[in-house]
Amino acid sequence: MKADKEAHRNSLPFLSGGGDMGALLRSVDWSATPLGAPSGWPSALKQTVSMMLTTTFPVLICWGKDYIQLYNDAFRPINGETKHPQAFGGSAKDTYAEIWDTIGPMFAGVMEGQTFGFPNFMVPLDRNGQPEACYFDFSYSPIRDEQGVIGGVLVICVETTGKMRAIEEMAAANEEFAVTNEELEAANEELAVTNEELIETQRSLERTNAALAESESRLRMAIETTNLGTWDYNPQSGELYWSAECKNIYGLAPHQSLAFDDFSEHIYPEDRSRVLHDIQSTMDPGGDGRYDITYRIIRFDNNETRWIKVQGAVFFSADRQAERFAGTVLDITESKLAQEKIARNEQFFRSIALNIPNSVVIVMDRAHRYLLVEGDLMDKMGYDRLDYEGKHPTEIGQAERYNASKHLYDRMFAGEKFSVERTAATGENFIVHFVPLVNEDGEVGAGLIMALDITEIKQAEEKSAKLAAIVESSDDAIVSKTLESVITSWNDAAQRMFGYSAGEIIGETIYKIIPADRQEEEPRILERLKKGERVEHFETKRLAKDGRLLDVSLTISPVKDKQGNIIGLSKIARDITEKKLAEQRKNDFIGMASHELKTPLTSLNGIIQVASNKLKHSQDAFLSSAMQKAGAQVKRMTAMINGFLNVSRLEGGKMPLEKESFDLALLLNEIMDETRLVVGTHTVISTESGPAMVNADREKISSVIANLVGNGVKYSPRGTTIEMACEMNDKTVTVKIKDEGMGIKPDDLKKIFDRYYRVETDDTRHISGFGIGLYLCAEIIERHNGRLWADSEPGKGSTFYFELPLE
Repeated sequence: MKADKEAHRNSLPFLSGGGDMGALLRSVDWSATPLGAPSGWPSALKQTVSMMLTTTFPVLICWGKDYIQLYNDAFRPINGETKHPQAFGGSAKDTYAEIWDTIGPMFAGVMEGQTFGFPNFMVPLDRNGQPEACYFDFSYSPIRDEQGVIGGVLVICVETTGKMRAIEEMAAANEEFAVTNEELEAANEELAVTNEELIETQRSLERTNAALAESESRLRMAIETTNLGTWDYNPQSGELYWSAECKNIYGLAPHQSLAFDDFSEHIYPEDRSRVLHDIQSTMDPGGDGRYDITYRIIRFDNNETRWIKVQGAVFFSADRQAERFAGTVLDITESKLAQEKIARNEQFFRSIALNIPNSVVIVMDRAHRYLLVEGDLMDKMGYDRLDYEGKHPTEIGQAERYNASKHLYDRMFAGEKFSVERTAATGENFIVHFVPLVNEDGEVGAGLIMALDITEIKQAEEKSAKLAAIVESSDDAIVSKTLESVITSWNDAAQRMFGYSAGEIIGETIYKIIPADRQEEEPRILERLKKGERVEHFETKRLAKDGRLLDVSLTISPVKDKQGNIIGLSKIARDITEKKLAEQRKNDFIGMASHELKTPLTSLNGIIQVASNKLKHSQDAFLSSAMQKAGAQVKRMTAMINGFLNVSRLEGGKMPLEKESFDLALLLNEIMDETRLVVGTHTVISTESGPAMVNADREKISSVIANLVGNGVKYSPRGTTIEMACEMNDKTVTVKIKDEGMGIKPDDLKKIFDRYYRVETDDTRHISGFGIGLYLCAEIIERHNGRLWADSEPGKGSTFYFELPLE
């Protein structure tokens, strides 16, 4: 009995697939539950269950007033071990009792036609034995049957707990940064106090120098034995005295003398105004008379630029007039250049660190002390520049880390440049580069350590390896090419299908396997993809190495870079040669059968017409009516046979295009007039437009328009309007046929141009047809290098469009 039930459930196509949850669903004896046996489930529930089992998104169905639960593999982890599997087939009220106060009213609202959706919604769930805060992007929407009656709730959700926790961690990190900034401000205040103390100390030294001014001659003798130069300027007389060392700094011979103007002219131009202003300010009686400045000079002998540091003091008379301005000068060029170089190097390393994402840069001296720590991975790797710079790792609680890495530091300072990979306890992958920094003497003066987070690269490598394995194991030919149609990859299936090895074909253009009569396909596809248009899969022919023509089904996808720019194309080709041969045999049979049926049918039609004429005045109303109905059925059969014959001719290449130049807008009006003559149930109108000259097969384009108008009449209620319009663009003309009929569902809209496809609904069962007309229309328009498409919404009518190139 159990086996019989299992076989019965397996016979229901909508229960197919779904992995573990699909298997669990099929194993349940639903006849013992409120839902009943699956064969008796409402069609809305069946369709939704089928969707649930085939989608990769987490989906939960809560059916009926008790909200009986069905869910798929993707949703199962959300319930956790404490709720699954008892939730499956149970009531959502019991499963989510702890949050029913929150979601219960929402479920009730959905059963009344409302929808709900919330991003990053926090729900406390007991999933794994303890409550935890979980976040979801979710939506609740009603499941309606054909009459619009709501039978249950459809829940589609995506868990965002990981993202929200990352945001919370980032907020915590920002708080830590704020604390660090407060510490920086406190340190700056301490530095300011220290600086004030240093300034006061400097002033004290200057007062001491002033007190020793009486010992000037002895001081000059002492200074001349050092690198300090001395100077003495008398503002009253303009006399300027320079010591020998001072003259040497400026590039003057010992016997040369100069005036103040000569001195000012050799101040570096960009510094001159600042220096002269500071001299004038120092001699201001309202000031303290102290002078301390660093600037550049231009030497007198060779015009070389040098940096000097000048200190001095102004001595005032009793009436506060500047009587004397004396001081010292020191050439600090080498020190200044060294400081600038250090600053440039530090800024260079900081710039490197700040401009390399997911990195941290460390510079160490030979004593293994930190000189620089910078980068956006500092916090993640436990570094803080304020705490680490200038300190040894063992001084700041990193003894264990230092001892584990010391041998790497020793290798770096021995002059070895190398890299190592590390995996953190949290799973991230890092590559660490060790680079010795060599000075002008060829000695290793410092070491550069750069750590980069390569987790995404590692993941991408794994993903690429998996993708490569899939490509190589595929039975379909998978080919990549550039926008210039140059082949860049070629899998084993492509070699088996077309006969070319990867070495023979990579670097060649794709035109090598495209037959001469189909060369225009490639530029047309490229143009559409560059415009951002989607290219549906299509059937065509390709050329093998041995000259065979292969029937293939092509699927084409754009290859994009990280910025979303299309940089190439990927093609998947499936060999359908055998399938096409089978179809050709079937079409040959249909064509032959149709031809054989047409002759007796023509005779039958003639007999019926003769009989109808003779019975026109017959008093036997039944026979007259029967002949009219028989004639209508013969016409219907004739139309069907003609349709089959056209399909057979089209696919057999026996329906050539007889192109001519004509006005498409005029043709549209002619068809409107003809339709009005034979159709009295609908209003047919055409929007006026100017001439639209095209080069096409007038008869076949006419049949396309007539077919689309006929469909509008066939599938629209009496008394509605069929609207026809012709719109011209730069290079194309578009014809639009709009009706006010029953409309087409999205799933059917994708297939209406397939051969023999018919939309099956309660509204269309009484409408005759074999799914040939739209297929023939699409093929005719495609052979004119045009395209045919439709927009529709159930209950609001349909609009069919086709586009042709202008003449």
